[in-house]
Amino acid sequence: MAVAANVSALTDELIIAVAKSDRKDTPHFRNLKRRTEDTFKSHAYARTDQFAVASQLEGLQEKFQVLCRDELADALRIRLTELQEHQSSWFPEILSLLLQLADRPAQRSRVDQVVAAKPREEAKALVWDELDAAGSAYCGENIWEDVDYGADSSDEDLASVSTDSYHTRNQPETSVTTEEDYMIPDEVFTSGENDELIDSIAKAQFWRDKESPVTDKAGPASQVITELQVVRETIFMLQGLPTSLFWRVDGNIEIDRRFTIADLSNEAFLSLMRSLSSTGAKLDVLRQFCNAPQDIPYMQTFHRGLESCLRKFDLFLSNVQHQYLAQASIVSISLLQLSEDVWQESRLPLMLSDLVSSLMPSTSDTATQCLDSLYDLVCLTQAAGDDGIFETLAELFFSCFETYAHPIRMWMEKGQLDDSAAEFFICNNQNDSDLRTLWHDWYALDKASMLPNLPKFIQPFAHKIFITGKSMVFLRHLNTTEDDESPRKVSLTLNEVLPPDSSSFCLPFSVLLESSFGRLVDENHGHTSALLRRELGQKCGLWTSLQGLEYIYLGRDMSIFGPIDSKIFELIDRGKGTWSDRFLLTEVAQSAFSTLPFIDPSRLIVRTPKEAHSNAVSRSRSVKVLDAISFDYILPWPVANIITKDTLLGYRRISTFLMQLRRAKHTIVKQRLQHNNQSDKIQDSRNNTLSYALRHNMLWFLNVVYSHMTDFVISAAAHSLGKDLSASADVDAMIAAHRSFMHSLEEQCLLSANLNALHQAIITILDLCVSFADIQNSRYGDHNLDPTPTATKSAKSMHRKNAQYSEPDQDDPSDEDDDDDDDSDADEDNLAASFHEAHYMQRLRDIKDQFNRLLAFIVTGLRGVGRVDGQLSWEILAEKLEWRKASGQQQSLVR
Repeated sequence: MAVAANVSALTDELIIAVAKSDRKDTPHFRNLKRRTEDTFKSHAYARTDQFAVASQLEGLQEKFQVLCRDELADALRIRLTELQEHQSSWFPEILSLLLQLADRPAQRSRVDQVVAAKPREEAKALVWDELDAAGSAYCGENIWEDVDYGADSSDEDLASVSTDSYHTRNQPETSVTTEEDYMIPDEVFTSGENDELIDSIAKAQFWRDKESPVTDKAGPASQVITELQVVRETIFMLQGLPTSLFWRVDGNIEIDRRFTIADLSNEAFLSLMRSLSSTGAKLDVLRQFCNAPQDIPYMQTFHRGLESCLRKFDLFLSNVQHQYLAQASIVSISLLQLSEDVWQESRLPLMLSDLVSSLMPSTSDTATQCLDSLYDLVCLTQAAGDDGIFETLAELFFSCFETYAHPIRMWMEKGQLDDSAAEFFICNNQNDSDLRTLWHDWYALDKASMLPNLPKFIQPFAHKIFITGKSMVFLRHLNTTEDDESPRKVSLTLNEVLPPDSSSFCLPFSVLLESSFGRLVDENHGHTSALLRRELGQKCGLWTSLQGLEYIYLGRDMSIFGPIDSKIFELIDRGKGTWSDRFLLTEVAQSAFSTLPFIDPSRLIVRTPKEAHSNAVSRSRSVKVLDAISFDYILPWPVANIITKDTLLGYRRISTFLMQLRRAKHTIVKQRLQHNNQSDKIQDSRNNTLSYALRHNMLWFLNVVYSHMTDFVISAAAHSLGKDLSASADVDAMIAAHRSFMHSLEEQCLLSANLNALHQAIITILDLCVSFADIQNSRYGDHNLDPTPTATKSAKSMHRKNAQYSEPDQDDPSDEDDDDDDDSDADEDNLAASFHEAHYMQRLRDIKDQFNRLLAFIVTGLRGVGRVDGQLSWEILAEKLEWRKASGQQQSLVR
């Protein structure tokens, strides 16, 4: 407990010495003591390690010897040896402090500068000869006589002397004379002969008139006072002091109507007093506001400005009082003149009082309202032509604005938020450290609460301020430093907005401030944005990443995508589940794109969902099965802030659509119209014209759509994107340009939500192409691959078919021998073939009708949306698809 008490007492002394706080019973003192004790508890400092200190001293001796300063090493060793003869627990701390204070001892220390310790002189023992060299002490004759100790005093005297001596020892010495010794001078007292002086003093104290029968202060005037007394009371009232002529009630100042001035009507007197009391009431509002503490920094600046204004007004009142009190000057006393002077000097305080009165209802946006009201007042005084008050208010406004703009300057200059600025329009939403979301998620404009309460002259530039600070945060994470040779200007002063001796005073203050502040924000915004765009292009690989995305997703080079398509389509046609093996597909894709220097193959991943394996069998004959394959290219985090996740989804949808077009074309091109023999070839040339027409029309449709998407839409959009990104002013503009590029690309590729019907129609046509290829494969491919034992019958059947087209006189005798044996088999084959041919032709007609119907729907839809939204590419595609419409109708020969 004793240790705790000592620590508490030392803590009190420390707080008193540092914080200059004398009273210990105040909340401020208790708060400081609590925080100090918490600091002591959280910082448990250990004792100095004596072995570490000894090691440092030995190292220092070795250093002296290495640097050929042996004399220093010897001197240090001797003194350490002497120190060991003395024991103290504080020696390690003292030696550690000396080591920390040492400044290059090997270069600056000199042994001859060290003063050697002088040996102590031993105190000589006193001898009697030195005390009494003459030997005369104690040599008197009465030295041996008895002493009567009570002869000259009594017990009471001894007690009195003892008590007096005790009080003398315990009372502190003082230089102040006691009241008993103070003598009042005679000139202080009056003899009563100067009665005129006494009467003048009594008349001046008019409020002491107790014989007045009037007790109601609002009653009629009954006492005449001098004009000087009224002037004095008015000055006191304007200074905020209590008076007898005025009294304060509910924020207003009322007049005591018992008093009046001789030779002046009561109505005129009251009218003049009401004018002055109204001024005093408004000044009281200003004084009350100045007495209230302010927590917001720029409100404290405004508070100091009001105090300065009131100080000047009080100085004016003091000068008026001095004129009336000075005996050397002769001044005419005039209440009207005082009223006129007060009106001239109080114009600025009264304006500020009205401003403060509008802020009295305490709300959350009072501080912002104060800055806006002060801004409006500056503009109003300039419009009124009052240059003196305008300059004063402008200085006050810029001092407040300088304090208010401190968090804005810190944000634009360093990209940091001021923790002390509780009300700021930018909020920190950094919940994780994912740099890919730095630009979009880490910081945000507080549009709900703070942005509407922003001062009106800052609101137009809030977004650029926000972008400038985010650019600095981005550059800081890129470890990019600014060029110190061209420091940026982030502050605004009155002389920059209103240069002295210039014609700027002719322009409105609002225009001057907005143009100057806008120019300041634009300079910082342009500087940081240009620096960030340069870093993104030169060091972060923005342009190479965009080029890589164009090759990976938009099919710019089909020679690279060819091996990938062949592998995937081959596995799908074989019906193997490995077509959706993401590891296999990733290896194939990385191998294909490894030849491009601007693509990092390790960042390319092919992803397939788990459901792709279960649905592979049911969906393998539809192009929709390719929806399960998605190429994912991992972008560097600076580029990922520009090319966001939602735009990468658009890239994947376009890539999938282009692969579906290639899949449909692959199935048709791979399946040629083959024949088993010459008889089939002759019959197909007459009966299977429809299959040739369908194959031709489908290939034509696929080629038109694919070339339109790649050669016209994607190529033109990519070229336009490069121009837009180069002309972008900041990162937000780059993000907006890329999003606009992807939105336009998805619309022109018929992948947007409002064009889903047209997209589904094209997918249906692609499935028809796959179905047509399957029909051809079932008709021709099965016959070619099926080694049945009836080959001889097939040959004979072919021979019979050829005989139908031969000359009548060229009969083969072998046929007559075999006719009887094969009549039954031939009948069965002819019946099966006729049934198969009929079914095959019907399916082709169905595919043809559905193809023509879907094609007409697509053309009509493209023209319809083209008229509404005005996309030129839709009109061009519709025109291309109609080029073969007439020829397609002419080719429909088989019904």
